[in-house]
Amino acid sequence: MRRQLASLALTAGLALSGAAQAADLLIFGGPIYTGVDAQPKVEALVVKDGKVAFTGPLPEARRAAGKAQAIDLKGAAAYPGFVDAHAHLMGVGLREMTLNLEGTASIAQMTAKVKAWSLAHPGPEVLSGRGWIETHYPEKRFPDRADLDAVVSDRPVVLGRSDGHAILVNSKMLTLAGITRDTPDPAGGQILRDSKGEPTGLLVDNAKALVKVPPPTEAQLREAAQRAADLYASRGWTGMHSVSVAARDVEILNAMAAAGTLPIRVDNFMDLSSQGTLLTTGPSADPTGLVRVDGIKMYIDGALGSRGAALLAPYDDAPGTGLLLTPPEVVAKTLAAARKSKAQMAIHAIGDRGNRLVLDAFETAFDGDPAQLRAARWRIEHAQVISPNDIPRFADNGVIASMQPSHAIGDLHFAPARLGEARLKGAYAWQALRTSGAHLAAGTDAPVEKGDPLIEFYAATYRHDLKGFAGPNWGLDEVLTRPQALAMLTKGAAYAVFREKDLGDLAVGKAADISVFSVDLMTAPFPDIAKAHAVMTVVGGKVVYRAK
Repeated sequence: MRRQLASLALTAGLALSGAAQAADLLIFGGPIYTGVDAQPKVEALVVKDGKVAFTGPLPEARRAAGKAQAIDLKGAAAYPGFVDAHAHLMGVGLREMTLNLEGTASIAQMTAKVKAWSLAHPGPEVLSGRGWIETHYPEKRFPDRADLDAVVSDRPVVLGRSDGHAILVNSKMLTLAGITRDTPDPAGGQILRDSKGEPTGLLVDNAKALVKVPPPTEAQLREAAQRAADLYASRGWTGMHSVSVAARDVEILNAMAAAGTLPIRVDNFMDLSSQGTLLTTGPSADPTGLVRVDGIKMYIDGALGSRGAALLAPYDDAPGTGLLLTPPEVVAKTLAAARKSKAQMAIHAIGDRGNRLVLDAFETAFDGDPAQLRAARWRIEHAQVISPNDIPRFADNGVIASMQPSHAIGDLHFAPARLGEARLKGAYAWQALRTSGAHLAAGTDAPVEKGDPLIEFYAATYRHDLKGFAGPNWGLDEVLTRPQALAMLTKGAAYAVFREKDLGDLAVGKAADISVFSVDLMTAPFPDIAKAHAVMTVVGGKVVYRAK
């Protein structure tokens, strides 16, 4: 099945279809990094029929190019196409369409934005937003329903925490949902309560399901998908591995691909409830090869920021060891079906207990046969906090560590308090995993994070926050070299979905997926990387974005 899928992508997918035909190109005028060890940097590159036809000296490239369209980079730097190995496409688009609380600096600022949005968008419907994170707020606490009630009390409000693992609601929504002091915590979830036992308005992980928010309409979903795809192309991404995907989302992407309006490649990992026949028929691709359904995404635990990540020992700054979100029997049944159908598994695991449980489950699913497990290329999404004893198990079993470098430069402000110094040795351990022989793929988890490839590259190679801060004992020995970070965002992402024969570097014969940025990532000072921007994005030989 995998070979059939790869063949389909090679023959039908690498040249875009319909209204999105590729052009022949001659690219020169700036450093071109190929990702090919034998020829890592070249003067020029020629694209024909959507594929790389030549890389090398400019005079030879001109002869090989013929009448190809010439593109002068004017000093910008080109790379193999950057691919976000973990994001939520619809979530990215919907973030652009609703109240975006990303970057709010305090509870006061957050509630001011909520009030302003409510005044600008009056009506009785649910006021929805996302992106708040309290770990750096001067109030030094979670926001609560009283904060929201003070600015909006006459309509329900639901605001997602940036990590997507908690929501904050006002009293109006608590009443509509029937949540009281007597409502029990659901399995795998928590209703935070005050000293009197009353709900504070913060619902963690599976407790979020107690609140019913009207789903987006079909038209809103189409708009969200287009916004997200266009935004990603404008940031230099040539592809995305979209996770926790619904069946209708894939239908929308297929329609966009057929119409020639999908600018990037999207590999999909379905939510278990929307997997359809995937666990019986296996992976598939649309006729253009731009849209693929690869596997299933599941959750083993919650997030570190909301203390839902499952730990082997209690949190250092609060009681409890986190939450387990999916019953083990459901995990085991799904893994067994995935093994038979050749569907990939991608399981969210943040805490050291969560990661260990997933590694154990993977081994059990393959009867302890590491060769077969390696061939399956199953993935752990985030692999954020790992017991040092478990790090070698990724390489031993071929389990892909799908990690998000930007999490480390955001979490550094609260993770030491949550975990304690000893546990930090296995946290965000990119270099330790790579050195052990594990395969790494880099993503953003957008809309949890911004979704910027340059921030991910900066974080992986520098491990300081965007203001240049890194606290003591923040594992600066875990930084990656620049070539290693480039591989994590290109080759690693291709390998993680069985696409390394077609994507991941700019070898002759591979798809002409190219990301061009305003700075040379291999030489620029770190602060300049985070401030840079995409100049051009090429997918299958078609220029899908060019900066004005």
